[in-house]
Amino acid sequence: MRPVRGKRIVAILAAGGLTLAAAACGEAPTETTPGSGSSSAAAAAYKACMVTDLGGIDDKSFNASAWAGLQAAQKDAPNVEPKYVASSSEADYEPGLRGYVSQGCNFILAVGGLMGDVTTKVAKESASSQFGIVDSVSGNSNVYPMQFATHQAAFLAGYLAAGYSKSGKVATYGGLKIAPVTIFMDGFADGVAHYNTAKGKNVQVLGWDKKAQNGSFAESFIDQNKGKSITQTLVGQGADVIMPVAGGTGLGTAQVAKDSGGKVSVIWVDQDGCKSASQYCDVFLSTVVKNIEEAVKEAVVKGAKGEALAAAPGYVGDLENNGVSLAPFNQFDSKVDAALKTELETLKADIIAGKVKVESVSAPK
Repeated sequence: MRPVRGKRIVAILAAGGLTLAAAACGEAPTETTPGSGSSSAAAAAYKACMVTDLGGIDDKSFNASAWAGLQAAQKDAPNVEPKYVASSSEADYEPGLRGYVSQGCNFILAVGGLMGDVTTKVAKESASSQFGIVDSVSGNSNVYPMQFATHQAAFLAGYLAAGYSKSGKVATYGGLKIAPVTIFMDGFADGVAHYNTAKGKNVQVLGWDKKAQNGSFAESFIDQNKGKSITQTLVGQGADVIMPVAGGTGLGTAQVAKDSGGKVSVIWVDQDGCKSASQYCDVFLSTVVKNIEEAVKEAVVKGAKGEALAAAPGYVGDLENNGVSLAPFNQFDSKVDAALKTELETLKADIIAGKVKVESVSAPK
């Protein structure tokens, strides 16, 4: 999966000039090791080192999920020593990865599909190091891939959105036009279409055309103002349920929904929004959960126990193994019709059984 070069440039510029200049000179970003122990324990430590994508560990989304996985691994395997370095631009990826190779990290985690090419490059040149990557694959035997069939859970979210909408219009938009984003949007659109077929309705999807593989993108995972702007446009067009697949940018959508006085609701992604961004729990209808935390935890614990991490097939999370899911309705539980809840449970079972086919060009291969 190779993001369009133009999209990369936009993302880099959006992240800030000074950091870009520093990273371009080969300086790795400052790393953080919360709660690191004394040097006397270093010999027994299993160093699990993470390079974040843009947005850092406070993005309330995929970076936060990956960091939670490292922390959870430490609870199961006390010799795990988690640390991370935050990327402020794409130029930070390679220095961050190479810095951890130099430090002798036992497991080096790259978070996000945008890091695919550089991870493959660094891993090829560092054959004795063990890498892991979220939302991408590599031809290198020392890179453990973690992928997710998020289109399956997003299908449920689309069905939910269509069944909950009062306006008959729902929407989704992305941070960047890359496979780990558009896979959510594909599933969402198909879930709405399935609802329309089952119910004889005509709920419209704004922001994404699956057939054309084209739609609305913020060109950022951190720009909340852009998230607000896109959301205001979608609401102006009639959407009352919106799913942003845009990391921290989506918090702008949550704010618009909060300001709407209940007229607009949000379907969050990656981490249950009521846990990761609890201040907006009252607008989160549900969340398309991508269980990055468990995938990362599992990989690190295996590594810490001396077990091999096979590059193929790596980890693929789906509805059946709870690698992806639809989160609880939380504060919306009493507002979602009981019949709709039952239909969602049946639909989930049918997807797992193969009775309902959910497809996306961006699905894990």
